Amino acid sequence: MNARTARGALGKYGEDLAARRLGEAGMTVLERNWRCGRTGEIDIVARDGDAVVVCEVKTRRAGAFEHPMAAITPLKAERLRGLAERWVQEHGGAPPGGVRIDVVGVLLPDRGAPVVEHVRGVA
Repeated sequence: MNARTARGALGKYGEDLAARRLGEAGMTVLERNWRCGRTGEIDIVARDGDAVVVCEVKTRRAGAFEHPMAAITPLKAERLRGLAERWVQEHGGAPPGGVRIDVVGVLLPDRGAPVVEHVRGVA
C-alpha cells in the first residue's frame, strides 16, 4: 500500500469515527465528503437541532508531529467558511439556527482505543 492509499484509509477511518461521535452527540449526518469543484471538500455536513454544522475531521497517529486540532489554521478556517456558504446556497439557504464550523480530531495511539475530540464553533 502506498503512502497516499494509507493516508486515505486513515482519513476514512477517522471520518467514520467522527460521524459516529457526532451521531452519539445527537447530530444527524447529512452528507460526507461533499466536493465543491476545485475549492475543496467538506468532510462531514451535519444537522444539530436547527443549525447546519460543517465538520472538518483531522486524523493523526500518536507521536505525529502535531495535534490534530493544530491543523486548523486561519487560512483553513476561512476556506471552510467559504465551503459552508457554498453548501448552504446549494441546499436552500441558511437554516434558522445558522451555520457552525466544528472540528473533530482523531488521535490513534499505538495501542488502545482512538481518542476522538469534538470542538464546536471553531471558525
